[in-house]
Amino acid sequence: MLDTDLPLLSLAEVARLLKRRTVSPVEVTRAVLDQIAAVNHRLNTFLTITGDEALAAARRAERAIRAGQYRGPLHGVPVSVKDLVQTAGIRTTCGSRILADWIPDADATLIRRFREAGAILIGKTHLHEFAYGPTNLNPHYGPARNPWDPNRMTGGSSGGSGVAVATGCCYASIGTDTGGSVRIPAALCGIVGLKPTYGRISRAGIFPLSWSQDHAGPLTRTVADAALTLQALAAFDPADPGSSRQAVPNFSRGLTAGVKDLRLGVPREFFWDEVDPEVAATIRKAIAVLAGLGASVREVSWPMAAGAKAISFLIMGAEAFSVHERWLKERPEDYGPDVRQRLAQGATILAADYLRAQRLRRRFIESLDAVFAKCDVLLTPTAPVAAPGSRRRASSGRAGPRP
Repeated sequence: MLDTDLPLLSLAEVARLLKRRTVSPVEVTRAVLDQIAAVNHRLNTFLTITGDEALAAARRAERAIRAGQYRGPLHGVPVSVKDLVQTAGIRTTCGSRILADWIPDADATLIRRFREAGAILIGKTHLHEFAYGPTNLNPHYGPARNPWDPNRMTGGSSGGSGVAVATGCCYASIGTDTGGSVRIPAALCGIVGLKPTYGRISRAGIFPLSWSQDHAGPLTRTVADAALTLQALAAFDPADPGSSRQAVPNFSRGLTAGVKDLRLGVPREFFWDEVDPEVAATIRKAIAVLAGLGASVREVSWPMAAGAKAISFLIMGAEAFSVHERWLKERPEDYGPDVRQRLAQGATILAADYLRAQRLRRRFIESLDAVFAKCDVLLTPTAPVAAPGSRRRASSGRAGPRP
């Protein structure tokens, strides 16, 4: 197999080759670094590239696999993480000017779990500043660019992760999702994005946007790859107060079982109100395919879905302002205009409003539980439109990727 073919394989495919020793972790890592060199200057995918560290880790993985110490599907596999995940000795910018030169002294829990699984960190991916926006138009580092059309948005805030996976610059990337920040770039870049259950992946060592709503989740090229990545990262972590104590199942089990007799719910309200007709037609075709494969499709009513935006806005706004309050007072000019405006809005939210939103959140969860009593899965558009054009450009910024 030519090295040029390796970056575009799925994680599961390259894992099989590594396990059989058909290819080595060093070969795979070099091929991925070559791919990064070919596309990163055009698409602005990474804020930091950890090439030397990755090759050193690849050599260690190669020795371990040759010695019969294969750890599992991620062993020797290059991955990336959104650049708000702390990495010891490697800068973590959060896509900001404020933390442009921050070098943490400890790894986030998910980085430690990646290393325990034998994964190889290839770099830190681009994001909307402090993860507070859906476009990945960043005034400090420039925009990440869509791999299918550089004049279109990647979506955000985990836009760099979406581009990295779609272009073969890694086999999986970890983003964060508070209001769509894994799912939106996955949809706009044409890959798989998974927002797991709250607390399923530890957020210890991940810079917060809204601590009671933040999730970490994988972006991959296939559903099977998402399952393998989640398997490596899901575990209870006492360092994360919101970490789930639920037993971790085998996420790959049942992936090939088909959808026969699965109860699929299509919400009647909210999700279809402002959807582009082409997107709606595509989703309806997908629903018809699933029905043809034996799934049971039913329309379900979920009136409270329309209230999610207001509830999330109040909670996110108040919590984000709390995180940034000191910097907003001391360094307001170091924020991009859009993020500074969003954070300033958080300062106007009253404690009573925040607490009311938290109570409504509980009612919202209960209303969703009632919907899932009638179906197993909800089918909705991920984003209401295809990737929009980047009509405005963020400045190129003061710092680019570092080798």
